[in-house]
Amino acid sequence: MTDKSKAVRNPERVEMVKQAIAVADCDAVVCALPVNVLMMSGYWPVVGTSLVVATREGAIILLVPEDEKELTENSWADEVRTYQPNSLHKLQSPVESAGESLHELLHRLGLHCSRIGYEFGPSSEPSSYAAMNLYGTAIVDLLRIAAPSAPLAPVDKQFVELAAIKTPVEIERLRLACGIAGAAFEGGVTHLRAGLTEMQVAVLFRAGLCTHWAVESGAHRADGFAHCMSGPNSALASRAYARTRAREIKNGDFVLMHCNSYVDGYWTDITRTYVVRQPDERQQQLYEAVFAARAAALAEIKPGVKCSQIDRAARELLSQRGFGEAFKHSTGHGVGFAAISANAHPRLHPLSSETLQTGMVFNLEPAVYFEGYGGLRHCDMIAVTQRGAEVLTPFQQSPEELILR
Repeated sequence: MTDKSKAVRNPERVEMVKQAIAVADCDAVVCALPVNVLMMSGYWPVVGTSLVVATREGAIILLVPEDEKELTENSWADEVRTYQPNSLHKLQSPVESAGESLHELLHRLGLHCSRIGYEFGPSSEPSSYAAMNLYGTAIVDLLRIAAPSAPLAPVDKQFVELAAIKTPVEIERLRLACGIAGAAFEGGVTHLRAGLTEMQVAVLFRAGLCTHWAVESGAHRADGFAHCMSGPNSALASRAYARTRAREIKNGDFVLMHCNSYVDGYWTDITRTYVVRQPDERQQQLYEAVFAARAAALAEIKPGVKCSQIDRAARELLSQRGFGEAFKHSTGHGVGFAAISANAHPRLHPLSSETLQTGMVFNLEPAVYFEGYGGLRHCDMIAVTQRGAEVLTPFQQSPEELILR
């Protein structure tokens, strides 16, 4: 067990958690999904067996495997307790080993007969390691071991709402993640040229995600994914996933670089599209249209604005330029505790009824895709402030910076 005297504090998040617990009419919540453990405590579990307990009074307690304790120093938990998930003296499942320790903790906190909230619904979980434990519906079994008499209440709605708003501490960590990704893009593009394959380019860009950061940043883990799609392949980037191939890049190609990177569980979603050598007239028109759509959307971003209005601003601009049908996905979605999640808010979709709030973070990704020809997407990370939009990815922000002559 470790009592923490923390350099990192996040009082805004703790207060938000307290309010959510009160709205759910619970005495405490127990979270097991790594994204929720991160959101509640500031610690991103490695193998998915960590838990966090948050009480109605605002106490945050982490329960982590013994060998993850050293990585919890940047959390804002009031206390970090450890348990031993594996032993030569006992063969147990994660539910059994964590359940025993959680039982002791809930009894000490006087919560063993209290109303406890837990996560139960669908989720999207970014991978923090080669393999992860996800308790899933077994969270109920775990809680029954830990507190057999406690009434349980699913609180997924509250978790989704909590994750939509980022605190100043969390936005600062996202700035760090975006800064590292920006350095990777700036370094990677210096090597980009005709004759390389998409695979070679992807490796060059990804290398910067885990090397362009320093110990002084306070980060423990930084890495991510970089995908290169060139020429006709770049038109396929409208799909729900990116895929790097062995195609050789040629002069005149669009080269679309898509990146999802992380720093200690805080994720980015960034795309830049380059053209090798002088763009032709059509490519120039597409750059102008996408950047005009980006500017139109950015001008609309402020607290209280409907998310559908942001989507409409970008979509109408592209339609005016004759490219409306080529914009095949929504204008953006929530990013932060995960890079891509179907459950993340806000959703910048034509049918979204959500409104922007200060602290929301999302990607803004106007794009056009033409099968057999190519695709152009420019995807930034955006934070909503009281004054409007803060671009968290302020690099390579004009067509001139993306044209590799």
